[in-house]
Amino acid sequence: MNPSVLFVCVHNAGRSQMAAGWLSHLAGDRVEVRSAGSAPAASVNPVAVEAMAEVGIDITGQRPKILTVDAVEASDVVITMGCGDACPIFPGKRYEDWQLDDPAGQGIEAVRPIRDEIRARVEKLVGELSATP
Repeated sequence: MNPSVLFVCVHNAGRSQMAAGWLSHLAGDRVEVRSAGSAPAASVNPVAVEAMAEVGIDITGQRPKILTVDAVEASDVVITMGCGDACPIFPGKRYEDWQLDDPAGQGIEAVRPIRDEIRARVEKLVGELSATP
């Protein structure tokens, strides 16, 4: 069974969407990818969409989703990005909190380094998941 990863940020419009896009791109169907937000926005941040398009990853079809207990329970790894105490904690899950700048309201020049930092972290995560039996 493939591992599953849930990316969570407040609005599920920028960081978590870019992380999900990277993980889907880098791991393909070897990992089940989910993303959600504790207070989802109406749509994905257009600057995040543009930043990902620059590296050949299309996240235009994604929509912000509300974080559910079921999504957390069904995931092996839960990666939070500034959602604070809104994330339910279940024993036996792997949790990581990635401190990343929020791309909301920022221009493309500010979002590119966030995108690249997320890629580096996702690449490390893929390596760790691949090494797990």
